[in-house]
Amino acid sequence: MFRLDGKVALVTGCGTLGEGWGNGKATAAVLARQGASIYGCDLNLDAAKQSANVIAEAGGKIAVQQSDVTDGAQVQQLIKACLDTYGRIDILVNNVGRSEPGDPVSMSEEAWHDQIQVNLTSAFLCCKHVIPLMKEAGGGSIINISSIAGLRYAGKPQVGYAAAKAALMQMTATTAVLYAQDGVRLNSVVPGLMFTPLVERLAQKYAKGDYEGFVAHRHKQVPAGRMGDAWDVAHAVAFLASDESRYITGQQIVVDGGITMATR
Repeated sequence: MFRLDGKVALVTGCGTLGEGWGNGKATAAVLARQGASIYGCDLNLDAAKQSANVIAEAGGKIAVQQSDVTDGAQVQQLIKACLDTYGRIDILVNNVGRSEPGDPVSMSEEAWHDQIQVNLTSAFLCCKHVIPLMKEAGGGSIINISSIAGLRYAGKPQVGYAAAKAALMQMTATTAVLYAQDGVRLNSVVPGLMFTPLVERLAQKYAKGDYEGFVAHRHKQVPAGRMGDAWDVAHAVAFLASDESRYITGQQIVVDGGITMATR
Protein backbone atom coordinates (compact mmCIF):
# COMPACT_ATOMS: atom_id res chain seq x y z
CA MET A 1 0.00 0.00 0.00
CA PHE A 2 0.88 3.69 -0.40
CA ARG A 3 3.23 2.96 -3.30
CA LEU A 4 4.26 5.94 -5.41
CA ASP A 5 6.02 4.18 -8.27
CA GLY A 6 6.19 6.30 -11.40
CA LYS A 7 5.25 9.50 -9.58
CA VAL A 8 7.31 12.66 -9.20
CA ALA A 9 7.32 14.63 -5.95
CA LEU A 10 8.50 18.22 -5.61
CA VAL A 11 9.51 18.84 -1.98
CA THR A 12 10.43 22.34 -0.80
CA GLY A 13 12.60 22.81 2.27
CA CYS A 14 14.12 19.35 1.83
CA GLY A 15 17.46 20.10 3.48
CA THR A 16 18.81 19.28 6.91
CA LEU A 17 22.44 19.82 7.84
CA GLY A 18 24.13 17.12 9.88
CA GLU A 19 22.85 13.73 10.91
CA GLY A 20 19.41 14.81 12.15
CA TRP A 21 16.13 14.48 10.29
CA GLY A 22 14.00 17.54 9.63
CA ASN A 23 10.48 17.28 8.23
CA GLY A 24 11.55 17.94 4.64
CA LYS A 25 14.44 15.49 4.65
CA ALA A 26 12.34 12.72 6.21
CA THR A 27 9.45 13.42 3.84
CA ALA A 28 11.70 13.23 0.79
CA ALA A 29 13.20 9.99 2.12
CA VAL A 30 9.84 8.34 2.76
CA LEU A 31 8.40 9.36 -0.61
CA ALA A 32 11.53 8.05 -2.34
CA ARG A 33 11.31 4.81 -0.36
CA GLN A 34 7.75 4.40 -1.65
CA GLY A 35 8.97 4.69 -5.22
CA ALA A 36 8.62 8.39 -6.09
CA SER A 37 11.28 10.35 -7.92
CA ILE A 38 12.12 13.40 -5.80
CA TYR A 39 13.01 16.91 -6.85
CA GLY A 40 13.93 18.90 -3.77
CA CYS A 41 14.96 22.44 -3.01
CA ASP A 42 16.20 24.38 -0.05
CA LEU A 43 17.44 27.89 0.66
CA ASN A 44 20.68 26.24 1.80
CA LEU A 45 22.17 24.21 -1.05
CA ASP A 46 24.58 22.33 1.23
CA ALA A 47 21.65 21.16 3.35
CA ALA A 48 19.76 20.02 0.25
CA LYS A 49 22.79 18.13 -1.02
CA GLN A 50 23.28 16.39 2.33
CA SER A 51 19.68 15.19 2.24
CA ALA A 52 20.09 14.07 -1.36
CA ASN A 53 23.24 12.10 -0.57
CA VAL A 54 21.58 10.24 2.30
CA ILE A 55 18.49 9.43 0.23
CA ALA A 56 20.50 8.39 -2.84
CA GLU A 57 22.74 6.13 -0.75
CA ALA A 58 19.58 4.35 0.44
CA GLY A 59 18.55 3.76 -3.17
CA GLY A 60 16.23 6.72 -3.66
CA LYS A 61 16.02 8.79 -6.81
CA ILE A 62 16.51 12.49 -6.03
CA ALA A 63 17.79 15.71 -7.57
CA VAL A 64 18.08 18.98 -5.65
CA GLN A 65 18.82 22.66 -6.13
CA GLN A 66 18.98 25.92 -4.20
CA SER A 67 15.83 28.00 -4.37
CA ASP A 68 14.05 30.76 -2.45
CA VAL A 69 10.39 29.85 -2.86
CA THR A 70 9.23 33.22 -1.56
CA ASP A 71 10.35 34.61 -4.93
CA GLY A 72 7.97 34.00 -7.83
CA ALA A 73 10.66 33.96 -10.50
CA GLN A 74 12.69 31.39 -8.57
CA VAL A 75 9.59 29.24 -8.07
CA GLN A 76 8.98 29.20 -11.82
CA GLN A 77 12.61 28.26 -12.45
CA LEU A 78 12.36 25.49 -9.83
CA ILE A 79 9.29 24.01 -11.47
CA LYS A 80 10.88 24.19 -14.92
CA ALA A 81 13.97 22.41 -13.58
CA CYS A 82 11.80 19.65 -12.11
CA LEU A 83 9.95 19.26 -15.42
CA ASP A 84 13.22 19.23 -17.35
CA THR A 85 14.49 16.47 -15.06
CA TYR A 86 11.42 14.25 -14.71
CA GLY A 87 8.79 15.58 -17.11
CA ARG A 88 5.95 15.91 -14.63
CA ILE A 89 4.88 16.79 -11.08
CA ASP A 90 2.39 14.48 -9.37
CA ILE A 91 3.01 15.48 -5.75
CA LEU A 92 3.87 18.86 -4.25
CA VAL A 93 4.93 19.16 -0.61
CA ASN A 94 5.12 22.74 0.62
CA ASN A 95 7.35 22.31 3.64
CA VAL A 96 9.02 25.72 3.97
CA GLY A 97 8.46 27.46 7.31
CA ARG A 98 10.11 29.46 10.06
CA SER A 99 8.95 30.79 13.44
CA GLU A 100 10.01 34.16 14.81
CA PRO A 101 8.98 35.48 18.24
CA GLY A 102 6.82 38.53 18.74
CA ASP A 103 3.32 39.93 19.22
CA PRO A 104 1.77 42.85 17.29
CA VAL A 105 3.44 45.36 19.63
CA SER A 106 6.91 43.86 19.82
CA MET A 107 7.22 42.43 16.31
CA SER A 108 8.66 44.70 13.65
CA GLU A 109 6.79 45.21 10.40
CA GLU A 110 9.71 43.62 8.58
CA ALA A 111 9.51 40.46 10.73
CA TRP A 112 5.74 40.28 10.23
CA HIS A 113 6.02 40.49 6.45
CA ASP A 114 8.83 37.93 6.49
CA GLN A 115 6.69 35.46 8.45
CA ILE A 116 3.84 35.79 5.95
CA GLN A 117 6.23 35.40 3.02
CA VAL A 118 8.01 32.33 4.36
CA ASN A 119 5.06 30.46 5.85
CA LEU A 120 2.24 31.39 3.46
CA THR A 121 3.36 33.10 0.25
CA SER A 122 5.87 30.33 -0.51
CA ALA A 123 3.04 27.77 -0.64
CA PHE A 124 0.82 30.14 -2.61
CA LEU A 125 3.49 30.60 -5.29
CA CYS A 126 4.19 26.89 -5.62
CA CYS A 127 0.47 26.10 -5.82
CA LYS A 128 -0.04 28.90 -8.36
CA HIS A 129 2.41 27.36 -10.80
CA VAL A 130 1.95 23.64 -10.08
CA ILE A 131 -1.86 23.40 -10.05
CA PRO A 132 -2.22 24.15 -13.79
CA LEU A 133 0.26 21.35 -14.54
CA MET A 134 -1.64 18.90 -12.34
CA LYS A 135 -4.97 19.97 -13.84
CA GLU A 136 -3.66 19.38 -17.35
CA ALA A 137 -2.31 15.96 -16.31
CA GLY A 138 -5.66 14.93 -14.80
CA GLY A 139 -4.82 15.30 -11.13
CA GLY A 140 -2.25 15.44 -8.39
CA SER A 141 -1.78 15.78 -4.65
CA ILE A 142 -0.58 18.88 -2.82
CA ILE A 143 0.33 18.63 0.86
CA ASN A 144 0.96 21.81 2.81
CA ILE A 145 2.83 21.55 6.11
CA SER A 146 1.12 23.78 8.67
CA SER A 147 1.35 23.79 12.49
CA ILE A 148 -0.89 23.46 15.52
CA ALA A 149 0.06 27.09 16.16
CA GLY A 150 -2.44 27.83 13.39
CA LEU A 151 -5.18 26.09 15.38
CA ARG A 152 -4.64 27.51 18.86
CA TYR A 153 -2.09 29.19 21.12
CA ALA A 154 0.84 26.81 21.33
CA GLY A 155 2.65 28.34 24.29
CA LYS A 156 5.02 30.70 22.46
CA PRO A 157 4.65 34.38 21.45
CA GLN A 158 4.75 33.80 17.68
CA VAL A 159 1.81 35.76 16.31
CA GLY A 160 3.18 36.08 12.78
CA TYR A 161 3.86 32.35 12.48
CA ALA A 162 0.49 31.44 13.98
CA ALA A 163 -1.41 33.79 11.68
CA ALA A 164 0.42 32.54 8.58
CA LYS A 165 -0.09 28.87 9.41
CA ALA A 166 -3.80 29.42 10.07
CA ALA A 167 -4.08 31.19 6.73
CA LEU A 168 -2.19 28.35 5.05
CA MET A 169 -4.78 25.84 6.23
CA GLN A 170 -7.66 27.98 5.00
CA MET A 171 -5.94 28.56 1.66
CA THR A 172 -5.50 24.80 1.38
CA ALA A 173 -9.13 24.03 2.15
CA THR A 174 -10.56 26.69 -0.14
CA THR A 175 -8.31 25.78 -3.05
CA ALA A 176 -9.15 22.10 -2.56
CA VAL A 177 -12.83 22.84 -3.19
CA LEU A 178 -12.05 24.93 -6.26
CA TYR A 179 -9.99 22.20 -7.93
CA ALA A 180 -11.69 19.03 -6.68
CA GLN A 181 -13.44 18.49 -10.01
CA ASP A 182 -10.05 18.58 -11.75
CA GLY A 183 -8.62 15.77 -9.63
CA VAL A 184 -6.21 18.06 -7.82
CA ARG A 185 -6.29 17.35 -4.10
CA LEU A 186 -4.96 19.66 -1.40
CA ASN A 187 -4.59 18.73 2.26
CA SER A 188 -2.71 19.98 5.30
CA VAL A 189 -0.45 18.04 7.64
CA VAL A 190 -0.47 19.84 10.98
CA PRO A 191 2.49 18.92 13.19
CA GLY A 192 2.54 19.59 16.90
CA LEU A 193 5.71 19.70 18.98
CA MET A 194 8.27 17.77 16.96
CA PHE A 195 11.76 16.74 18.05
CA THR A 196 13.82 17.79 15.04
CA PRO A 197 17.11 19.70 14.63
CA LEU A 198 15.00 22.88 14.56
CA VAL A 199 14.40 22.56 18.31
CA GLU A 200 17.91 23.76 19.07
CA ARG A 201 17.26 27.01 17.20
CA LEU A 202 13.87 27.41 18.88
CA ALA A 203 15.55 27.09 22.28
CA GLN A 204 17.75 30.04 21.37
CA LYS A 205 14.73 32.12 20.37
CA TYR A 206 12.27 31.16 23.08
CA ALA A 207 14.24 29.73 26.05
CA LYS A 208 17.41 31.83 26.16
CA GLY A 209 19.45 28.90 24.91
CA ASP A 210 18.35 26.42 27.61
CA TYR A 211 18.13 23.49 25.20
CA GLU A 212 17.73 20.69 27.75
CA GLY A 213 15.11 22.60 29.72
CA PHE A 214 13.26 23.53 26.53
CA VAL A 215 13.22 19.91 25.33
CA ALA A 216 11.98 18.63 28.71
CA HIS A 217 9.23 21.26 28.78
CA ARG A 218 8.05 20.34 25.28
CA HIS A 219 7.94 16.62 26.15
CA LYS A 220 5.81 17.38 29.22
CA GLN A 221 3.35 19.44 27.20
CA VAL A 222 2.31 16.44 25.09
CA PRO A 223 -0.31 13.97 26.43
CA ALA A 224 1.65 11.15 24.76
CA GLY A 225 4.56 12.10 27.03
CA ARG A 226 6.99 12.96 24.28
CA MET A 227 7.41 15.04 21.18
CA GLY A 228 6.94 13.41 17.80
CA ASP A 229 9.61 13.39 15.14
CA ALA A 230 10.01 14.10 11.45
CA TRP A 231 9.06 10.54 10.50
CA ASP A 232 5.61 11.03 12.01
CA VAL A 233 5.11 14.01 9.69
CA ALA A 234 6.58 12.19 6.70
CA HIS A 235 4.30 9.17 7.07
CA ALA A 236 1.22 11.40 7.13
CA VAL A 237 2.46 13.10 3.97
CA ALA A 238 3.04 9.74 2.28
CA PHE A 239 -0.55 8.70 2.96
CA LEU A 240 -1.94 11.94 1.52
CA ALA A 241 0.34 11.62 -1.51
CA SER A 242 -0.83 8.09 -2.25
CA ASP A 243 -3.81 6.86 -4.26
CA GLU A 244 -5.20 5.28 -1.09
CA SER A 245 -6.19 8.80 0.00
CA ARG A 246 -7.79 9.62 -3.36
CA TYR A 247 -11.15 10.65 -1.82
CA ILE A 248 -9.60 12.95 0.80
CA THR A 249 -9.24 16.64 0.00
CA GLY A 250 -9.49 19.91 1.89
CA GLN A 251 -8.67 18.19 5.17
CA GLN A 252 -6.19 18.48 8.01
CA ILE A 253 -4.26 15.57 9.51
CA VAL A 254 -3.09 16.70 12.95
CA VAL A 255 0.10 14.94 14.05
CA ASP A 256 0.56 16.08 17.64
CA GLY A 257 0.38 13.29 20.22
CA GLY A 258 -2.94 14.66 21.48
CA ILE A 259 -1.86 18.15 22.50
CA THR A 260 -4.60 20.05 20.67
CA MET A 261 -7.30 17.82 22.18
CA ALA A 262 -5.86 18.46 25.63
CA THR A 263 -5.72 22.24 25.23
CA ARG A 264 -9.19 23.04 23.95
